[in-house]
Amino acid sequence: MLAETTLARPYARAAFNLADQAGTVDAWSALLARAAAAVEEPKFKRLIGHPAMEDDQLMAVFGDVLGDSADTAFNGFLKVLMHYRRLPLLAEIAAQFETLKRARDQRLKVDVTSAVEMSPDQVEQLADRLRRRFGTEIEMEVDVDGDLLGGLIVRAGDKVIDASVRGRLEQLGRQLVR
Repeated sequence: MLAETTLARPYARAAFNLADQAGTVDAWSALLARAAAAVEEPKFKRLIGHPAMEDDQLMAVFGDVLGDSADTAFNGFLKVLMHYRRLPLLAEIAAQFETLKRARDQRLKVDVTSAVEMSPDQVEQLADRLRRRFGTEIEMEVDVDGDLLGGLIVRAGDKVIDASVRGRLEQLGRQLVR
């Protein structure tokens, strides 16, 4: 996973810079998502790894998947990925592209895992507190995990706020062992 992230990073940055300069970030975002979804399908995976598959043939398959929406720059980007055998990284490239897009738009994706279902008011209050803490707009995704016992865990980029009962009990246990 780490190697995949590391390998995908320069491609994601290059794609984002190309799209940003051309003013086509949203279009590239959609194209990368569709291309990444296609590459994850078993039939497509077999085509990518097949030794008899030529780059032109593979580009024709991408043409069928993406239609006329892919511009010359995006097709060139796909050809670079093909040349360096990086097509399997498309899902990670697309994810990192979205992270760069959110950073440019000053938005932060936050994953919240709660022990119980949160009411809309609670979700809005939490989003407001996170907006103030991080100083940016928040895209929040809320999941429920009954194993938490109580409380919640907030993941925002590389920051983790563990306000769960399980997390606090584990922290207490570590302190008692010292």
